[in-house]
Amino acid sequence: MTLVLVLQGPNLNLLGTREPEIYGRETLAEIHAGILRHATELQLEVAFFQSNHEGALIDRLHARDFDIAIVNAGGLTHTSVALRDALVGIGRPFIEVHLSDPASREPFRQVNLLSDVALASFVGQGPRGYHHALERIAAEWGVDRG
Repeated sequence: MTLVLVLQGPNLNLLGTREPEIYGRETLAEIHAGILRHATELQLEVAFFQSNHEGALIDRLHARDFDIAIVNAGGLTHTSVALRDALVGIGRPFIEVHLSDPASREPFRQVNLLSDVALASFVGQGPRGYHHALERIAAEWGVDRG
């Protein structure tokens, strides 16, 4: 079974209360529950990891104990060459997800250090973006594909 790592970056632990007009009212736990349900339907296995610390996210990626990742790097998307290097260096594909559309927000969010090395990006679709990523993974790496 394909193992998907869902890697969540800084401040995503505040979902549900942090700027709900931008990020919605669902908590990270609620989003993860929805991801788990959908992954189960698609016959994918998921593991979740969230950290507010860049090094912890990089260390988790270095474990390489997954087949593909779904990454919401939060603010690190715009600043972290180290996270980009880790994502490229581990030799595992990843799909980028953002609840909001960073390109339509503040000028500093126009820089995206991950999108050009991501397999795909789903932005501005709220939690549905994670579901679209899972569907893409199931279509390309799911059990029916062998």
